[in-house]
Amino acid sequence: MYAMRGAAAYGRVSVESNVLSASPHQLISMLFDGAQAAIKAAKLHMQNGNVAEKGKAISKALDIVNSGLLAALDKEKGGELAERLEGLYGYVASLLLKANLHNDEQKLDEAATLLENIGSAWKEIGQQAAAARQGS
Repeated sequence: MYAMRGAAAYGRVSVESNVLSASPHQLISMLFDGAQAAIKAAKLHMQNGNVAEKGKAISKALDIVNSGLLAALDKEKGGELAERLEGLYGYVASLLLKANLHNDEQKLDEAATLLENIGSAWKEIGQQAAAARQGS
C-alpha cells in the first residue's frame, strides 16, 4: 500500500517537473496527451461497466478540452483558425457528454480521433519550429 502511494507521489512530482520545465507549445501537447489518456480510460471503464470511474475519466477529458485547450486559444492572434478550433473543441465536448450519457463508445472514438488529428498537427508544428531554430 505504501509503495503504491509512493509511486503515485513520484508520478505527480514527475508530471509537475515536466510541466514546470515545458514550453507553452509543449504544455498544449501535454494537454492533448492527457485528454487522449482520459478518453482511453473512460472507454475501458465503459466496457467494464464501471460507471463512476467512466464519469470521472470523461470529466477529466472535458476539463482538459474546456479549461485547457479551449481556454488557451488566442482568438485575437489566431483569427479564423482559432475560431475553427473553438468550434471543434465545442464539438468534442458535446461528443464526450453524449458518450457519457448514452455509454456510446463510438462517440468516445470520434472525440479521440479529432483530438489525435489536431494534436498530431500541433506536435508537427512544434517539431518544424524546433528544426528551424536549430537551423538558424
